[in-house]
Amino acid sequence: MFKKILIANRGEIALRVIWACKELGIKTVAVYSEADRLSLHRRFADEDVCIGPAPSNQSYLNIPSIISAAEITGAEAIHPGYGFLSENAHFIEVAQSCKLQFIGPETHAIRTMGNKAMARDTMNAAGVPILPGSDGPISDVTAAKKLADEIGYPVIVKASSGGGGRGMRVVNKADELVDAVNLARSEAEIAFGDSDVYIEKYLTNPRHIEIQVLADHFGHVIHLGERECSIQRRHQKIIEEAPSPVITEEMRQKMGLAAVEAARAVNYRGAGTVEFLYNEDGTFYFMEMNTRIQVEHGITELVTGLDLVKWQIRIAAGEKLSIQQSDVVMTGHAVECRLNAEHPETFRPSPGLIEHFHLPGGPGVRVDSAAYAGYRVPPNYDSMIGKLMTHGADRAEAVSRMKRALGLTVIEGIDTNISLHTRIMDDPFFLKGDMSTRFMEQFFARQSKPE
Repeated sequence: MFKKILIANRGEIALRVIWACKELGIKTVAVYSEADRLSLHRRFADEDVCIGPAPSNQSYLNIPSIISAAEITGAEAIHPGYGFLSENAHFIEVAQSCKLQFIGPETHAIRTMGNKAMARDTMNAAGVPILPGSDGPISDVTAAKKLADEIGYPVIVKASSGGGGRGMRVVNKADELVDAVNLARSEAEIAFGDSDVYIEKYLTNPRHIEIQVLADHFGHVIHLGERECSIQRRHQKIIEEAPSPVITEEMRQKMGLAAVEAARAVNYRGAGTVEFLYNEDGTFYFMEMNTRIQVEHGITELVTGLDLVKWQIRIAAGEKLSIQQSDVVMTGHAVECRLNAEHPETFRPSPGLIEHFHLPGGPGVRVDSAAYAGYRVPPNYDSMIGKLMTHGADRAEAVSRMKRALGLTVIEGIDTNISLHTRIMDDPFFLKGDMSTRFMEQFFARQSKPE
């Protein structure tokens, strides 16, 4: 087992890794930017190193500074958390060349799954269901038109590299296609330095279902059930839950097997998530694989009782998975609300000083956050300041506990989306589990109707 791990991240995920390391008896090194000088992850790590100014490209994305911090502190391994360098194959190669163990998959898996067109081809060859679409990047607009006519509108144009909703355009009819392809290519080139795009069939009302997997270095791969991630805005998740309200045990095993095959196809190692679109008719299709720990991993931990971050570390240290698929049992139901420093209606980011801060407690409540009273939320990073999770015997109890927890959460001095979460928890469609990736669009439409 490692003696010391450097955490190449910030905020709540850096704290989450520190907690796992403390339980495993591993020393930790925090890196921080000048904007995070008063951060909790710096305070609770055993050592800390400033790696640059506030902008992420000069700090948390600064590979030489992070590697230097690992070398001068004698760290043996690097945990990347999520975001920043967590899916950067070049970073892994640099770390490995410096005799540092990267806590995550090999570069082949990251590169294959990071290129969406390559991932589609790989999953198709492995027998994992994929949406009808192009075989690799489209060569020209003429080929795009022909393919779109064959698979039928609507279609979606997607950037081969990257994600987060950038380089994506939905096309409802033929005369929109040329502009959509050109816009997607331009946006992809700016965002990812790669103008390649591909086309696939667009499902108008799917659910976003993801399967958590764990894989060791000895060919052992298991899945830990699904998470429902359909409630999202601009492709960014807002609320997640485990299990999904609509996935049966039979479908769970079918999707879980597909996720395991997806991981095997790229010789995956560590914790990862295979994301699917689940259609109303019960069919499902591979969307992408996140080759890192997910923001929402905590709800899987709540329903399975497994510590995913500890398993990431153990697997990277060469340990075998001691869990068989038959050992994985989902107990009860868990819900997560992402707490963001943003206006609940305009979604304008709200950095600034948190004047009052009170977190809820009681049965079935978990909060992962690096915020506190007196903390100044910097404007330089993602607006998420915490994750509020609840666990109950069933979905009704988990939702009821979430309502209680939201009502007892106090964050003053900045805007947050707590009131938005509260409204969603009372929404009749949410309460019925009736949702799709269009939920927020439909929710706002319902909210705007006069009584």
